[in-house]
Parts: sequence; C-alpha cells; structure tokens
Amino acid sequence: MDRRFMKPGEDSKHVDKAVKKKWRWAWIEENGSDVTIDSYKIVNRKDYENAIKYYTEALELNPANAIYYSNRSLAYLRTECYGYALADATKALEIDKNYIKGYYRRATSNMALGKFKAALKDYETVVRVRPNDKDAKMKYQECNKIVKQKAFERAIASDEIKKSVVDSLDIENMTIEDEYAGPKLEDGKVTLKFMKEMMDWFKDQKKLHRKCAYQILVQVKEVLSKLPSLVEITLKEITICGDTHGQFYDLLNIFELNGLPSQTNPYLFNGDFVDRGSFSVEVILTLFGFKLLYPDCFHLLRGNHETDNMNQMYGFEGEVKAKYTAQMFQLFSEVFQWLPLAQCINSKVLVMHGGLFSEDGVTLDDLRKIDRNRQPPDSGPMCDLLWSDPQPQNGRSISKRGVSCQFGPDVTERFLEQNKLDFIVRSHEVKAEGYEVTHSGKCITVFSAPNYCDQMGNKGAYIHLRGSDLKPEFHQFTAVPHPNVKPMAYANTLMQMGMM
Repeated sequence: MDRRFMKPGEDSKHVDKAVKKKWRWAWIEENGSDVTIDSYKIVNRKDYENAIKYYTEALELNPANAIYYSNRSLAYLRTECYGYALADATKALEIDKNYIKGYYRRATSNMALGKFKAALKDYETVVRVRPNDKDAKMKYQECNKIVKQKAFERAIASDEIKKSVVDSLDIENMTIEDEYAGPKLEDGKVTLKFMKEMMDWFKDQKKLHRKCAYQILVQVKEVLSKLPSLVEITLKEITICGDTHGQFYDLLNIFELNGLPSQTNPYLFNGDFVDRGSFSVEVILTLFGFKLLYPDCFHLLRGNHETDNMNQMYGFEGEVKAKYTAQMFQLFSEVFQWLPLAQCINSKVLVMHGGLFSEDGVTLDDLRKIDRNRQPPDSGPMCDLLWSDPQPQNGRSISKRGVSCQFGPDVTERFLEQNKLDFIVRSHEVKAEGYEVTHSGKCITVFSAPNYCDQMGNKGAYIHLRGSDLKPEFHQFTAVPHPNVKPMAYANTLMQMGMM
C-alpha cells in the first residue's frame, strides 16, 4: 500500500480491505490526466459518483490533504456540480496555497460558472508559476480573450440602445440560389409538408437555407413575445420532454416512438434544447418550426442553456457561427429571451426547467409578473426556475452547481399547498433511467437526452399526462446512432482543450 495514502503511524498490514479500496479510488491523476484504477474506468457518471464517495471517505480520515480535495473537485466537474467543484478547489488552496493544480481546478470551476474574471486571475497565477507550461498559457490567453470580449459587449450596450437584429434584416430580398434543393416555406409559412422535408433534410446533414432559418426565427420571436412568463393551459393530455441538448437524432426518435406533434398530440419541451450536442441548430429549428405550425399545442420553456454565457461555453454559439453567421446567433439570443419560464397545466401541475425557489412565499402570480426578456439574473425567482435542483433532505442548501439553491420535500410541499397544485415536473439533471420521482411523488424529473454527450449511458424518457388527475406515465428509450460528429465539437476552445 502506498504510504502517501496512510495516516501517520498507520501500519498497512492493519488497514482493512474497505479502507484500502477507498484509498485506491483516491489514487487518481496527480499529474493532470485520468488513469484507470484496476477494473474501474472513470468514463461515466456512475464511476465519478463512486470517486466522489471514496474521496469523501478518504477526506474524513485525512482532512488536510489538498490533493484529495483537488481530485474530488475534478469528479464534481465531470458530474457538473460546479459549485461543489469550486468549493473543493478553494479548500485545496486553503490547505496548500502552492498547490498549482488547485488553481487549475478553481479556474475551471469559475469558467464553467461563467465567472471569467475570477478564472483569469487563477490562470494568471498558474502562468506566473509555470511560464513554460504551454497548456496553461493557452488557457490563460483564451480566458483573457473572453474577458475582453465581455468588456467590449458591455461598453457597446451602455453606449447605445440595443437594436433588434430583425431591424437590420431584409429577408424579402434574400435570394435562394437555384442549386439549393432543400425545403422552403410555402408563401412564407411553415406547413407540415415543410416540417417533414426539413427533418429529412437535417437527417442527411444538410443545411437549411439561411432565408428559411431567418423566416422561422423572426416569426417565432413574434409568437413567443406575445406569451406570458407563466403559460396556463387546460387540456386532456400532453407529452412532456426534458433536455434534448442538440441530440437531433434522438429527437427524431421521440417523434418516431410517440408520434409527430399535432393538434391531437400536444407536446411540451422543457428547456435546454441546445449546447453540448453538435446538432443543436437542427434541434432548435425543428422545435421552433413546430411551435409555428401548432402554436397552441406545442409548447417550449426556457432552460439555463438558452442563455448567452452557456451558449458561448458549451457550443451553440460556435455551431451557429459555423453553420450560419454571428448575426444569426444574436437573433437566436433575442428569441431565447422570450421563451416562457413556466407552464401550469389544468391548475394542477407546474412545469419548469430547474425547480423551486430560494425563499418561501413565491406564488403563481409572482411568476406571471417576471420580466423575462433578458439574460437571467444571478438570484431570484427567474434564476431559480432555470437553475435549482431538488434534494432528499428537508430545507434548502447551497447549490451543487454554484447557482440558485437545492430544495427539500418540505419546500415542495409548502409551495404546492400555497398554490393549490398537485406536483411539479422539472428537468435539468441527467437521470440514469431518464426520469426520477422524488418528494413523495410531488417532484418529477424528466431528461430526454439518452447517453448524454455520448458517454453517460443513461436512458432518455418522456412523460404522458392524461386524464382528470394528470397521472404521469413514463416512457423510456435508448440512444440511436448519429453521424460521426462528436459532442462539444463547436464548444469554446477551452472546452475543446480539455478544460475539465
């Protein structure tokens, strides 16, 4: 047994097998790369969660080990618990301010949270200590570029009233070239024929003409801007889907399994349509097309990834720029700001992407009053609707993501009772089975991106709500093959450099 993993004075002969096992899990990449520990391959969420478990137990025995905090920070990063990752990296540096990997981890955590200035400060420290580290220098330069870009954008925004991209478009005079053989809107309108042709066109990895894309975006912005922040509907049945994250071929599979959207087959897609998956443009144009075709039967809610910071880091901005233009991304950003934040079904079920609130007393009327046409704030009801997560214990705690909060079953119970609701449906978290029922059946999570990022191995799911009581029926599905374009292909350079 490696004596670096032993407590002072401890004899390896007397360390039982369970303790040895946890120390072996603690022996993960002290030099910047993942390694295999015997039969354990740290390539999916289940293994990272075990790594977190064993690091936690190891830290109970040796709480002053900066390496363990730093490596647990990595495991938290891989499971998207960015708040916990930041806390562990910070703790590692409190223990050993000279532990350079702690600065890497903290910078990574802050980047993932969109805190670019804080990340830049830590990258500066790494570069100063290791001036010949090419990887650190590249990350510093890329982060510095983002900080300067953000400062420039703020300066422009403060100098003039921001005009809509729509005002600068001349769609009527955009020419569709003779050689373009793809789908076109009929008299400027989306039809079922157009939608079927567009999905087939996308399936063959072909690009919709920019004129058609702009037509869809301009029209859907007008439709969405007329909706309230809390959409309230009454119906007999509906299918609710969770995150799709640019996994276009899995979206097609949902329609294959459950039928295309129609006036008799309504859908609600619960945010995070884009980022990570490299077919996000195809996903969002398909969803927007169906919103135009069936505005009263096809519903879309905003997720935390329908925001500029997330799109800049996790691929959607890069994908739109690669397939179209920076101007089109700006229009997408405008449209995303008009996506509703929550939906109440039959005065019984509330659907939102993230979850409930950092404080008690929030009512449906409060949601109706939210001014959503903006980038989300760092706190408050709008932030919570996009970012919060449930937890098994009562009360509230600091978010594992570093944004909003985690809420317990008592919080859910009080909110439902105050607002005379039966249960909530939310998304936002990968679940091994594609869904999860918690808080005594009153908090349901649904996630519709199977084998998330081509590596998580999870199932996808969608929910049918039917009947007078809207009792949920869960339907699971597995990932289908897709063309050889890896997830995150269009992500920020830092992500592609293996930032995490």
